[in-house]
Amino acid sequence: MERGEDALHDFVRDRRLALFRSAYLMCGNREEAEDLVQTTLVKVVLGWRRLKRLDHVEAYARKTLFNTFIAGRRRFWRREQAYGEMPERPAPEADSETGLVVRAALARITPRQRAVLVLRYWEDQSVEATAAVLGMRENTVKSHTARGLAALRAEMGKELV
Repeated sequence: MERGEDALHDFVRDRRLALFRSAYLMCGNREEAEDLVQTTLVKVVLGWRRLKRLDHVEAYARKTLFNTFIAGRRRFWRREQAYGEMPERPAPEADSETGLVVRAALARITPRQRAVLVLRYWEDQSVEATAAVLGMRENTVKSHTARGLAALRAEMGKELV
């Protein structure tokens, strides 16, 4: 295996979990988050020869993750969910009530606002870095942040009442 392939394997091994965490916060669904990370990593692998010349493979992967998420939300077929059989009882709670409320509220805001909030507050990115990842102007990031936080507070208020 050549040195470039070693670096690729190391990148996938080291960053897969971090990408999954961000994807899960945006999707709110484990399977969809796994698919999103898989799609992102496939794009990184396919572009590896071009990317290994860049110092910012991590930034490319993160941008690809968020752009793939937003593009997936535009597709009509994503709005429907088919179930083979309905469960007889709901799944047991595996998370704290607050975590569930936050994830449910995140799921109800727009995909762009969700992506901005995850980048800004989960991944602790600056306004500038978030703008670069999402291909937005800094003022647009600030606007999405403010509106997203307001929408998130409103949604969480509904859940906690």
